Amino acid sequence: MGEVNVFYREAGNTAAPTVLLLHGFAASSYMWRDVIKALASEYHVVAPDLPGFGFTESPASGQYEYTFANLTKTIDHFTEQLTLDRYALGVHDYGAPVGWRLAQAHPSKITAIISQNGNAYEEGLSTGWEPIRTYWNDPSKANRDALSDFPTPASIKWQYVEGVSDTSAVAPDAYTLEGGHITQPGMADIQLDLLLDYATNVAKYPEFQAYFREHQPPLLAVWGKHDPFFLPSGAEAWKRDIPEADIRFYDTGHFALETHGGVIIPVIREFLNKHHNCIKG
Repeated sequence: MGEVNVFYREAGNTAAPTVLLLHGFAASSYMWRDVIKALASEYHVVAPDLPGFGFTESPASGQYEYTFANLTKTIDHFTEQLTLDRYALGVHDYGAPVGWRLAQAHPSKITAIISQNGNAYEEGLSTGWEPIRTYWNDPSKANRDALSDFPTPASIKWQYVEGVSDTSAVAPDAYTLEGGHITQPGMADIQLDLLLDYATNVAKYPEFQAYFREHQPPLLAVWGKHDPFFLPSGAEAWKRDIPEADIRFYDTGHFALETHGGVIIPVIREFLNKHHNCIKG
């Protein structure tokens, strides 16, 4: 149990420094499309779809354990198969706790971190998490049913446009693709299983923060400051553990790259180039 065929996007020279990109909820490796294109001339870029997302296999719940520990196990095995021994890590949303678990398990492999609204601190969790916390504390059918509108096309579109001042700047491609994916048989239950297990990530926040303090990875946070789930204070909190962390905010929502990729991607490239010697390793 647990074997799964992983779809991934890959670009650039495999001999170049590697950047591993991990997407979040209501997304897939497609969210990194412009980042991949921009980095491929200098870096080896790899972006997998997590199990239950995109084009990676989505086995039924009884055939694959939809927990963040197991997602991490799958991606860890994926990196081993591709012989990714050292890499910079780019994360978003659900990709963040997968990335933090990888970093905690293999600190010598992580050369730098880029977080686009990928949280690691309690103060980063907005009040929008309260119904989800209720579900964590009592995973009854009633509390699960209360979240039934979470894995729906309408909710996914809302996550893309919420906090965006000009919603016409959000191309419909990504939320339409993900909205169609969520309506496939069994997908809503898979997402509610992962939402329940997200509590394990919050419980591990102190461990993740200990990793940041001990290893001081170069870190860039590029944050949509109107994110309805992950508040700017979650990004600012990194300064406690990594004083040299580069924290930047943008006037947009959860999917900052969808509206502000033109200004964020050059910042990512500059960050990686600055730490090129560390990354090359």
